[in-house]
Amino acid sequence: MSQSIASTSTSAAATAAAGGASSQSALSSLTDNYQSFLQMLLTQLQNQDPTSPMDSSQFTSELVQFAGVEQQINTNTNLTQLIQLTQDNTTVQSTALVGKQVQVTSSQLALQNGTAAIDFSPPSAEPVLLTVSNATGQALYSTTVNATQGANTWTWNGQTSAGITAPDGAYTVTAAAVASDGSTSALPFTVVGTVTGVQTSGGTVTVDLGKLSVNMTAVTSVAN
Repeated sequence: MSQSIASTSTSAAATAAAGGASSQSALSSLTDNYQSFLQMLLTQLQNQDPTSPMDSSQFTSELVQFAGVEQQINTNTNLTQLIQLTQDNTTVQSTALVGKQVQVTSSQLALQNGTAAIDFSPPSAEPVLLTVSNATGQALYSTTVNATQGANTWTWNGQTSAGITAPDGAYTVTAAAVASDGSTSALPFTVVGTVTGVQTSGGTVTVDLGKLSVNMTAVTSVAN
């Protein structure tokens, strides 16, 4: 029976430790198993063979296992609360961005009130091909600008190559440096826009630039 109790306690401890998704539920389950273990231990002690008493080190070890798992569950609960407080604080701080102009890392630009912009920095003065496409990948507008070495800003007024004004929204944009032989190579850029809102979902803070939403970690700079 001693071996049976050891197996029961180990299984209960493992089950409680695996319940990290719900610390309170795991702690409740552990408490029930702990009480059952004590009752089984008491029964065994009362009915043990006096000539062959139970090894006290065995059930002491089992008690320590339960205490250790309980401590781990309490630690996980405290960590969860700490993470939640940190996330709430991040959300509150992020709301200060609303109304400010920011630069974000994104493959889409935000057309807001008929204006969108990106910043890019070619290593040398060279032509740069800029293309704006819709959600289906259809190119709406394409132009080549003579960029200077260093920081450059390109602004799109929402006009398509067909002379139609595109509605405000998120559009895919690409920037490519054009070599003398006509070949192109992708050029990194950041998207410029005005923050219109901040959202939190599943512990992730999202910044809205009109209809373009990006993770808070994508924000690279904020204008004063």
